[in-house]
Amino acid sequence: MTALRIVHTGAGLTAGACLAVSLWTGIEDRGVALAFGVLIAVGELTRWSGPQVRQAAPLGTAGSLSYALLGADAGHPTQHGAAQVVTVVLAASLLGGVPHLWSGRTPTLDHLARRVLTVGFAAVCFQPLYLGGALAGWDGPGYALLVVALLVLTALCDAVLAAALAHSRTGWPFGPQLREELRGLLGIGSAVCATGAVMALAVAVAGLWALPVFCLPLLLTQLSVRRYAAVRATYRQTIASLARATEIAGYTPAGHARRVAALSLAVGRDLGLPGPALTVLEYAALMHDIGQLSLVDPVPAGATAALPREEQRRIALLGGAVVRQTGVDAAVAVVVERQADPCADQPPAARIIRVVNAYEEKARDAGPDGPLRALEELRLATAGDYAPEVVESLARVLSGAGGGAAARQATAPERGPTV
Repeated sequence: MTALRIVHTGAGLTAGACLAVSLWTGIEDRGVALAFGVLIAVGELTRWSGPQVRQAAPLGTAGSLSYALLGADAGHPTQHGAAQVVTVVLAASLLGGVPHLWSGRTPTLDHLARRVLTVGFAAVCFQPLYLGGALAGWDGPGYALLVVALLVLTALCDAVLAAALAHSRTGWPFGPQLREELRGLLGIGSAVCATGAVMALAVAVAGLWALPVFCLPLLLTQLSVRRYAAVRATYRQTIASLARATEIAGYTPAGHARRVAALSLAVGRDLGLPGPALTVLEYAALMHDIGQLSLVDPVPAGATAALPREEQRRIALLGGAVVRQTGVDAAVAVVVERQADPCADQPPAARIIRVVNAYEEKARDAGPDGPLRALEELRLATAGDYAPEVVESLARVLSGAGGGAAARQATAPERGPTV
């Protein structure tokens, strides 16, 4: 939790210092400050409250960055400094975030800390240069390139902060988290940076009327991303429903697929799998036992790990055939098919599911000492049956060193479906 404390403390000190300076010196260009404050507050009001959102408030972020890099208003130089930028952004973010604070739907403290530090970074890089006259001779493409370069640096700073906060809260490795954040910059992150740059440059020429014009495309992009996320959520729910078919038919115990999927995701994150690979891993883990629906006689308790290798392979191939018929991504079917292949020939996702499935079957009804005994059995069998690095990753996840909430969710008892 050291990184978490450092980020929150740094953001708090920055916000306090900027607020004190602004109260001492007063607010410059109040009309400009009010216009950007309203834009940021509206962006915060429309913040996305869904889970696992990389950029929750794109409009608020773009408005904040635009204000931090604003040099003129319709050709007239502005006089606000970096301290005023942070103060206005913080006040507007708090005002727009009241509904979210009240409902507790999003991690608002982390969101505000990132916003204060990234906007402060951009403002400190730009405003002293502009107010000091160092940019007086910059115009045209050179000025625009400077604004874009500062936005890129700010986006990189935000990615590092987001990865550090995620690492501190979940215990997942920092490197893969940072790679995911950097990869996310190519999506809506690039749209946010581009909109921030365009608004700052447009207001400098056309005035504040440019704000509603140039924020409209980002609003439409935000709506499109939300719809895409809703489709993805529905798609996952469909796969989860298909996976429950083995439980409803009595082939596997209740909650087995859910527990294997949650624990497999935690192990995958601990091993540093990228985002697309984690998605394939989750879907394959949910459907890893679906081949049992083709069996005439159910396997006792659905425990396939104790079956002969050829029988395991036959069930895996049957499962892959079923997955292909459902229209799910072919990569998911490949992982399901190769669960029973020799360990050295398996893709990483298949290795993870094989280990986690065996652990869940061995520890499920083995009493208080079941998890420890199951891990020991997996370690003793790693010579050819299970990948040693996956078994050790599973041990780290279960101990809390790399799994956290995901491991607790995976080992929690099944509570039944929610209608």
